[in-house]
Amino acid sequence: MQQMMARLTGKSADLLAYDDVCQHVKTSEGVKQGVREIPLDAIVGSVGRYHDFTRAFWPKNDSDEERWVRVKTAVNDMVGMSPIDVYQVGQVYFVIDGNHRVSVARQLGSDTITARVTEVHLRVPLSPEDDPDELICKARYAEFLEQTNLDVLRPEADLLLTFCSQYQLLLDQIEAHAELLADRGEGVDAATAVARWYDEVYKPVQRHIRAQGIMRLFPERTQADMYILFSERRAELESSLGWEIEPETAVSQLLSEKSAQTRGLAGRLRQALVPPELIEGPAPGRWREFQATRQMDRLFADYLVSLRGTASDWQMLDELIRLAQRDGDRLLGLHVIEKESQRQSPHVAQIRERFLEACADGDIVGEFAVEVGSVRETVVKRAAFADLVVLNLQHPPGPQPLARLSNRFTQLVQRCPRPILAIPSGSPVVLGNTLLSYDGSPKADEALFVATYLASRWPISLTVVTVETEYTSPAALDKARAYLEGQGLLDVTYVLCQPPIADAVLATAVENDIDYLIMGGFGYRPMMHLMLGSTVDEILRRFRRPILICR
Repeated sequence: MQQMMARLTGKSADLLAYDDVCQHVKTSEGVKQGVREIPLDAIVGSVGRYHDFTRAFWPKNDSDEERWVRVKTAVNDMVGMSPIDVYQVGQVYFVIDGNHRVSVARQLGSDTITARVTEVHLRVPLSPEDDPDELICKARYAEFLEQTNLDVLRPEADLLLTFCSQYQLLLDQIEAHAELLADRGEGVDAATAVARWYDEVYKPVQRHIRAQGIMRLFPERTQADMYILFSERRAELESSLGWEIEPETAVSQLLSEKSAQTRGLAGRLRQALVPPELIEGPAPGRWREFQATRQMDRLFADYLVSLRGTASDWQMLDELIRLAQRDGDRLLGLHVIEKESQRQSPHVAQIRERFLEACADGDIVGEFAVEVGSVRETVVKRAAFADLVVLNLQHPPGPQPLARLSNRFTQLVQRCPRPILAIPSGSPVVLGNTLLSYDGSPKADEALFVATYLASRWPISLTVVTVETEYTSPAALDKARAYLEGQGLLDVTYVLCQPPIADAVLATAVENDIDYLIMGGFGYRPMMHLMLGSTVDEILRRFRRPILICR
């Protein structure tokens, strides 16, 4: 019955062979430890008779019946059992002599048995749950440790994989890291290269994996397995996107993909059937969950810049380069085409060349990608790999429902997973006099967070405006004041206005000579927004300076 259940479940019911273990995991000479009680459940194998018993030490062969009965009779007649002989290998034991005594003791319900123990050391510990497949993985791990000596260099390291064939990938990465250090003029020996790879490459990724809680979605995998999945996914993303992907971004994408798989059929059908114009974006503040995993000294390091190659695009790029130079930020250029045949066109080549030259002249890192598809869907997809999306606002949302329905910018604001910096054609990007439009809503709270960050980091003049309505009380302005003062920002101007909201915000911008406006995204859900419009739409149409829209 036990063997039949093993076939049904796919989990082995066989004892492990001690000789195979010695061959695979390279055990040392044994050291006698004397006689002691050992747990029966920890006996997982045999030196010579591993074919004769199951993993639970039930005898397989009828020919063993008489001997088994003699052993049990001796126990029942109070003669007792002499100690068995075992090898201890890590947390488990292998029977040298006494297989039948172990079998009888288990049948009688004993928890322990007396044994003469010889301890054998090995580099990779075995556990009572290990089966032959897991033994193979531990054998590969032992070979990896033989080559790298990582368990000596970093005793806390645990790189056990269930992907047994992937240790070569780790060895290749160690070699590549050694070459990178050599290119930097840091020639290192083999041991130092292993330690530096573990400290500088492997451990940071593991921190991101733990920070994002991704292990809960892969309970059957080890942390080293997740590193392999991350490495493969990162390589795939870089190949498909044409950008270098930061480790935390690849981990976040792996988490998003796994979470999407767990939504179930109903969730996937609902997403597939909803028109793109009515799809809701992430909840307010979700973008900051990703930011929190990035060990940076700034909030925005990677800008996704959508370019069509117009004159206003190049004006916008010049402004962005000056902005990126402050912190040495990276620009991720994107050009979307309708057909694959356009990829090699002179027009696309010209856009790529001009973008990369402008970044090089500005002494900042720039990467450029071309993708086939719709601008809206491509920007939404790729936004997850950036911190900020920058768009040239040539066509703001119209005042009528049909105009909003067809407006690409409106749909991006609804669905984009990152803040959007909208730059009207020809507008300079100056972090000078900044206006925060605040109504106390969750998306306005995100705008307050960003405004606080900018005012703390750069010498900007900040004004906060709140418009009192039936939904927004003066207490919202007090809330913003308390938050800013709690962050040490005391030199802030606060303005309380009366409706209409857009008129009040724009009038405040004129009175304070505002260069830069920060506000939350649409307050209505997509259907209501299409029917009624929003303050954001009106401000996008009328305000001719950069607007940072947060969600």
